[in-house]
Amino acid sequence: MKIKVLFSVIASAAIIMSGVLPVTAAGDMAHDASRNVQEEGVGNPFNYGDRNTPEDASTEEIRAINHKMSVQEVKYALYKEIDEHWDLISVRLGQPEREKVYALFLGIGTRESTLGGNGDGADIETAQGQGFGVSSAHAYGTLQTAVTAFADCDPTFMPEDNVPEMFQYSLSESTFYDAIISNHMGIRKILHFVEIGINQEGLTGYQVVRGALKGFNTGWCDYTGDNDGYYKNYPDEIIALAEWYYEEGHLYDSTFTWTGAQDVDKYRDGNAWSWWGGTEPSMKAIDVKEDNVTLLGDANCDSEVNMADAVIIMQYLSNPDTYGAGKADGITEQGKLNGDVYEPGSGLTNNDASVIQEYKLGLIPSLG
Repeated sequence: MKIKVLFSVIASAAIIMSGVLPVTAAGDMAHDASRNVQEEGVGNPFNYGDRNTPEDASTEEIRAINHKMSVQEVKYALYKEIDEHWDLISVRLGQPEREKVYALFLGIGTRESTLGGNGDGADIETAQGQGFGVSSAHAYGTLQTAVTAFADCDPTFMPEDNVPEMFQYSLSESTFYDAIISNHMGIRKILHFVEIGINQEGLTGYQVVRGALKGFNTGWCDYTGDNDGYYKNYPDEIIALAEWYYEEGHLYDSTFTWTGAQDVDKYRDGNAWSWWGGTEPSMKAIDVKEDNVTLLGDANCDSEVNMADAVIIMQYLSNPDTYGAGKADGITEQGKLNGDVYEPGSGLTNNDASVIQEYKLGLIPSLG
């Protein structure tokens, strides 16, 4: 379904063929090495917001920003979205170890785009030849998220409206080509197939994740047998790549591998999924509203809390048609969550703007 992008391997081959694969040192990490990643995540050290690019930028400008991302930035952009939805993702995938989930998505990103190691950052596009939004295979970003993941795409495509815990962006060039939104929607797309695998196909254990990866690439997550060669080339390759990143200590640095690399051979065995563990994916109800807050009070998602956050709340409340989600100068769905500080869970009111103003004036010690 996806056409792989050819790239120069001179620099990366020198790393792989040397046989010297350094374990990530504290100096290679963008986040604080003393941080408890399992409990807290990596903490968004690159200050990614609700999106990676200005909403009103042209497609060319958006892609140029994504193009400049380093391998390490590409990795942490994935982690930012995983951390924001950790409770949901860990239950749906049946994986309580956060770094294994990080590694899984590095495996997907490698299978689809080599994590920007081809020099294109997150700016990877495939199957676009028929025009924007026409082909169900048209995909973009680190995870190669297809247009089918988005709301309001071609109505003949199968809907992916079964992940209510994660916001579903409408299809537009502004959303489709943004690297952070693409990651968000790629994760959501995998959880879409997890739900189908559990509730419709009766999959259990690691086969749920294996099937979801198959669905991500083909549109079908049904189990087709242990000897199906397809698994070797996609889901089982992804889990081998994931184990390489995890075991070789390359979760946080700028080192990457690629599909078929010989150094990953030792992880390509008949029992590759044993590394993933034996916990059970679940459709258990998850309340993720509070956990989706990236920075309490940051209603405009610029990674700061200031008077501008109170302003955008008041603008939205007074004129939602101009300042609503999806508008060039509007508040985003993430911003609504962040700005809901007065009575979290009750939705935005003028009280939220007032609390933020009081906090910035020093009249109250905190927002939480």
